[in-house]
Amino acid sequence: MSRSYVRPATVLAAAGVLTGLTAAQPSAFAAPHHGAPARHVLLISVDGLHQSDLAWYVSRHPNSALARLVGGGVEYTHAKTTTPSDSFPGMVAQATGGGPGTTGVYYDDTYNAALLPAGTTSCTAVKPGVEVDLTEDLDKNQASIDAGQGLAGLPDSILSMTGNPASLINASKLPVDPKTCKPVYPHSYLKVNTVFEVARSAGLRTAWSDKHAAYEILNGPSGTGIQDLFTPEINSDALGYPAGNDWTKDNQATEQYDGYKVKAVLNEIDGYDHSRTHKVGTPAIFGLNFQSVSTAQKLPASDGLKGGYTAKNVPGPLLTKNLDFVNAQIGALTSEITRRHLADSTTIVLSAKHGQSPTDPTALTRIDDGPLLDGLNAAWKKLHPAAGDLVAHSVDDDAMLLWLTDRSQAATDFAKKYLLAQSGTGTDINAAPKAFTRSGLSKVYAGDAAARYFHVEAGDARVPDIFGLAQYGVVYTGGTKKIAEHGGAHADDLDVPLVVSGASVPDGLRDSASVQTKQIAPTILSLLGLNPRSLQAVREEHTTALPVR
Repeated sequence: MSRSYVRPATVLAAAGVLTGLTAAQPSAFAAPHHGAPARHVLLISVDGLHQSDLAWYVSRHPNSALARLVGGGVEYTHAKTTTPSDSFPGMVAQATGGGPGTTGVYYDDTYNAALLPAGTTSCTAVKPGVEVDLTEDLDKNQASIDAGQGLAGLPDSILSMTGNPASLINASKLPVDPKTCKPVYPHSYLKVNTVFEVARSAGLRTAWSDKHAAYEILNGPSGTGIQDLFTPEINSDALGYPAGNDWTKDNQATEQYDGYKVKAVLNEIDGYDHSRTHKVGTPAIFGLNFQSVSTAQKLPASDGLKGGYTAKNVPGPLLTKNLDFVNAQIGALTSEITRRHLADSTTIVLSAKHGQSPTDPTALTRIDDGPLLDGLNAAWKKLHPAAGDLVAHSVDDDAMLLWLTDRSQAATDFAKKYLLAQSGTGTDINAAPKAFTRSGLSKVYAGDAAARYFHVEAGDARVPDIFGLAQYGVVYTGGTKKIAEHGGAHADDLDVPLVVSGASVPDGLRDSASVQTKQIAPTILSLLGLNPRSLQAVREEHTTALPVR
């Protein structure tokens, strides 16, 4: 482990013009801290944010809220998120301390060979195998930002949304457990417990804010880990924007959406529930996820600005604007913590569920995966005339995850060989034709090899039968509306920031050791004076807390 102290005067000074903080205010997140346990941990996940983005921004804005946060704690410069680098396994890892093989969560939309189809009411002799969709599709009303609660005056009345989003899930869309013949809710699908459950068992208050009702998975198997879970639906119709657009299709809309979650957390800092209706006390564990950096990276353009990067790791105009936005929002949160005299008892953890690839615009190759999978199914049926499609389910963003109807090694090897033999033409950053080979894949793990990759037994009901690592720059999409994605295992997918700042943490430390975002979970418990080994995944994977002291 290599550590260095970085305490530039500009970092230890005021938070700068973007946050509105002044030098006269206490240096809440840039001062020596004692080793006593924190009373509050605020977890902030900025989807898509890379460590390179944070370093780029702080170097250019040394008086910013982000610079102040970095200067007031420990910055881990070589942190990696989960593989696959999807939001669901990424967030679950931060809350449990475990990777997909242990948590059972590989993506937000997967397949399970042991569960029964949604809507099954008589479970006798029903063939198992079903898509497990933990996306916006579960909402009672996907088109509404309140997921179907029926609030009047949306979108700005959204803070009145329930803190129990499980009540907004359409149970008829859930897979069914063959043993109980009952729907499996997201929290029941998770194999291990969460930091929220551990905190609650210790009598501490918990809260969280995220993008779908399905994030009630973070409640953990008990279903009661989070007392106040605010989940406005990001893929709902964005009110006030062109018809048919959700909150991710326009970066300004995403910022507006993120703003609601910031208001919820500000209310919680002030000791209220997210709606500011009930005085309940500031939570011990709480936080939110930002989506706007992710859309600024994915969209070719928005609000008259070009999206993505202008060169390798150099943010373009839209992304630069959005980094300013996130910086200002984090400044608002830290300022409120200070104003409420909570700085000496609050630790902030900043990270990301995933990065985004590619950060080099010249590397982009968009490939329509539909014809590739159609071809695979056709080739299989040609050799097996009585068989149906080989692919039962697929998830392809900038990796390829396939679940097959035939899970034999012969079938998985067939799929691997077929995919690696395919070539064709996709599109580049300018939508011009661009050739690809090997289906855009660099390496394919098939059957037993895929199970070993995720450290599970062969034949595991949840593990993908094919896990394909994409070549750098490949994004699987049928159009030209995306210039980046996540889910894969490139550095651009995995290399995320990780900063622990504030109470009970030394300031101005930079740690270059390799760490993982799943270490956030035991770190949160350790900061609060709780036992990290209370987490099942920590015990199973021997996940250690981050070396914050």
